[in-house]
Amino acid sequence: MATIRALLLAAYARVDKVDARVVLSHFTGKTKEFFIMHPEAEVPDEIAQKFLQSLDQIEAGCPVAYITGTRSFWGRDFHVTPAVLIPRPDTETLIETALAQCPAPESILDMGTGSGCIAISLALEFPQAPVLASDVSTSALEVARGNAQTLDATNVTFVVSDWFDAIENRTFDLIVSNPPYIEPDDAHLDNLMFEPIGALTDTVDGLSDLRVIIEQAPRHLSPGGILMVEHGYNQGAAVRELFYKAGFKNPATVKDLGDNDRITWARFSH
Repeated sequence: MATIRALLLAAYARVDKVDARVVLSHFTGKTKEFFIMHPEAEVPDEIAQKFLQSLDQIEAGCPVAYITGTRSFWGRDFHVTPAVLIPRPDTETLIETALAQCPAPESILDMGTGSGCIAISLALEFPQAPVLASDVSTSALEVARGNAQTLDATNVTFVVSDWFDAIENRTFDLIVSNPPYIEPDDAHLDNLMFEPIGALTDTVDGLSDLRVIIEQAPRHLSPGGILMVEHGYNQGAAVRELFYKAGFKNPATVKDLGDNDRITWARFSH
């Protein structure tokens, strides 16, 4: 049987060291501290083989989160599969902004929920508020429902909907969304080939889904309700213009941890 030291040395020659330790921890159930203290511990052949096969996947570009099935977001572990976008730290800016600008919502809508990371995080921050999470993908909603159950987010319900199509006449104090916004010719897409393309790009101009959401949101906002969307680093000005055209006043753009435009929000006055 191979030892932990041998497996990690083999992995370090092929992939990032942090990725190697995370994946080996996933397969063995041991911590990185265990690896340091017991480098000569033997790993069963079946587990070692799975680990070595995962290195092939990583080298081919597969995100580690899809191998381990987990990604941390807002301090909690979310189950992820190739049916959903992997949560990013930049999206936590949306949660921070929601907490700051809408501290006591009575109802929340999250559109394009994917793994449910936004909806569930808000539901746990605002346990008094019912949260409706929608997605056009039934596979994504299955993942999101599982995360809600695991994290005990009992105030979230889920619905299949293409943006507002199945929302009917309901209104909300807070509407949030992280829609597909990458332009179809953006070179970054080449590095995201394992993630669902429909969650990344609208295949048009990067703004078509944002345009639909912003144009239709006023009909679904309570008086004084807030719309908050994530967008690309170079889309702040264009998204604010969409807000103005839809009748919002004074839209504001918030920067992410990398000092890039990331979240634009505004309050709607009927």
